[in-house]
Amino acid sequence: MKTIKLTIGILIISLISTGSLFAQNEVKEQLVVPLSDPGKPGTLRAGLVNGSIHVTGHTGKDVIIDISASGNSRRGRRDDSDDRPSNGMKRISPGNPFDVSAREKSNTITIESNSINQTIDLNIKVPQNFSLRISTVNHGQITVDNVSGELEVNNVNGSIELTNVSGSAVANTVNGGVLATFKSVNAEAPMAFSTLNGNVDVTFPASSKMNLKLKSDRGDMFTDFDLDVDKTASKVNKSNQNGMYRVAIEEWVQGKVNGGGREIMMKNMNGNIYVRKAK
Repeated sequence: MKTIKLTIGILIISLISTGSLFAQNEVKEQLVVPLSDPGKPGTLRAGLVNGSIHVTGHTGKDVIIDISASGNSRRGRRDDSDDRPSNGMKRISPGNPFDVSAREKSNTITIESNSINQTIDLNIKVPQNFSLRISTVNHGQITVDNVSGELEVNNVNGSIELTNVSGSAVANTVNGGVLATFKSVNAEAPMAFSTLNGNVDVTFPASSKMNLKLKSDRGDMFTDFDLDVDKTASKVNKSNQNGMYRVAIEEWVQGKVNGGGREIMMKNMNGNIYVRKAK
């Protein structure tokens, strides 16, 4: 391990569960990944197909990854009642095998999992000054707490929750709510928060300077900021394709908070939008 670190500057840690763990209902393991330069900001990249990701900022210098896998990977398989040739025979389960790797190079941690059918949950501790590029698809939510940096968070079938974060964020999901609370914001970076089915609820410091751009197709929008609404913001789009004409009006609500600043976009289809001022 020392030779690998010193020779190529990359730390690779791979974890594959063994037969001794198969009898357990839940498998838990931990990876501890040191940074090349602990005094500088870092970046975490992690993506799952099935499972949750929880990231917490801590005062330590290493990235600590707690991995848990549960269940018997039967999601997506046909039901036993349809398996007529078995005639009551019992299914032989391989247990809970999973494969997770963490690679570090120049303060960038990349976590990968090849266990597509297995639900894997990641609980990750990172230094507080860390940027994130994290995503999941099914059977999980994403939560981030006490992290400062550029946050890019994507989910499909689950919620997103950002608590006591600083910097900037782009948070998108499809089925689930988006909830975020900022301690401080990057005055130069635009942000975006969106979902199809769920509320978008974001709290900013009272002094934040923003250009808000809001749209909720089947919900209401609320704020306790003094919003200077641009009443000319709606745009009419006309198009012509093969002799067919289409006219659409984009009903965005746009306005300035505290004189205006970075653009912050929020949109959803089914749900409300809340832009809150921190107390």
